[in-house]
Amino acid sequence: MTTALKKLKYKAVVVMFVSIFTACSPVIYLLSMQTWLIVSSFASFMSCLLMKLAFKNLIKAFNALNVGLLNFKDGDFSNQLAYQKDDEFGQLCQLYNQTAQQLRKEKQWLYQREMMLDKMLQSAPQALLLINDNGVVVFANQSAQHLMASKQVLEGQSILDLRKVAPKEISSAIDKAQDGLISICQSDAEEQVWHASVGGVLLNNQHHNLYIFKQLTRELNRQEVAVWKKVIRVISHELNNSLGPISSMSHSGKIIATKLDDSRLHRVFSTIDERISHLTEFVQGYGTFAKLPTPNVSTISIRPLLESIQLQWPTQIHCELDTLKADKGQLEQLIINLLKNAHESGSQTDAISLTVEQGHGIAKLFIEDAGQGMSESVLTSALVPFYSTKSSGTGLGLALCREIVEAHNGYINLSNRPTGGLSVEVGLPN
Repeated sequence: MTTALKKLKYKAVVVMFVSIFTACSPVIYLLSMQTWLIVSSFASFMSCLLMKLAFKNLIKAFNALNVGLLNFKDGDFSNQLAYQKDDEFGQLCQLYNQTAQQLRKEKQWLYQREMMLDKMLQSAPQALLLINDNGVVVFANQSAQHLMASKQVLEGQSILDLRKVAPKEISSAIDKAQDGLISICQSDAEEQVWHASVGGVLLNNQHHNLYIFKQLTRELNRQEVAVWKKVIRVISHELNNSLGPISSMSHSGKIIATKLDDSRLHRVFSTIDERISHLTEFVQGYGTFAKLPTPNVSTISIRPLLESIQLQWPTQIHCELDTLKADKGQLEQLIINLLKNAHESGSQTDAISLTVEQGHGIAKLFIEDAGQGMSESVLTSALVPFYSTKSSGTGLGLALCREIVEAHNGYINLSNRPTGGLSVEVGLPN
């Protein structure tokens, strides 16, 4: 009995423990799973932290590389990457730095070329106009601004608005968009011959028209003056060959006349000597025109030069410049010749003025008088060698002035003043 009770007790305890374990097993499972999850999450967090610490510099390098590539896109090549480790990414950063340095050098070189090209185009004697298909000027040099008679920068303006203020011949040439010669005559100024050419240009997938206006008047004048110089040299040579023997024979004749005590022969040979002397001076004057030396351009103080000339040729001086780039001797000869003409025009001395002012890259000289002025035919021929309206004139004064001005790459214009008298405008690069 006792043994059976004991067995039954043992079975009851086993059943109780099995029941308790069975009942508690889900709780134990959940507790074990939660612990595993906590341990796993902590391990993942530590792994991420360790990876972030390990790749911190690499991430910074990637960010720097990203910023550098964005700068490349914007045309900025000044950034350098500081990652210098000897690994694959370090080699990539080194290649990036080399590329940035090469692109920076090429950009500087292109910028210098662009600056040089812009300077050349701005100083070109040809007038350049680049117009897009919307009729807007996208480029124009100083010559074009002067030709279009505009006081404002031409870039950004509509060509339709510019044509309203430009000379009608230029406006017509732009409207026709054809190559050809055009003549421009402004008030009493000398008629100018220009060659117009137009061509299509494709820039940034947009069609543009490039107009080039080249002044031919100066080149034609140079060719004309070159012919005159050749004629003068030939005539001077022949005259000098004849004047030498004639002068020698005249001198011998004067000696014979003195010995014969013949006053009539003495007067004859004296007259011959006088005419020979006058003809020699005449030939020498033309020789100066035909052999004008190349200007020795330097920066000179203009005020002292004008004051010294004023002592010989009184005039009202208004000078806005302190210095001017020119050949001092030739500039002095130019001003003297123009003031001499002004004094010989019949003008009152106090009505003669000399004004010096600064223009767009040029120095402008204005010599004005209140004399009789010039007729249209005289204005057309006044600068031509040998042409003179004076009975004792040689026709070299204004021709020499034009030769001096053009040797300095400048210009000279003659025009009648509305109030009477003549106005001479001289432009010299400065």
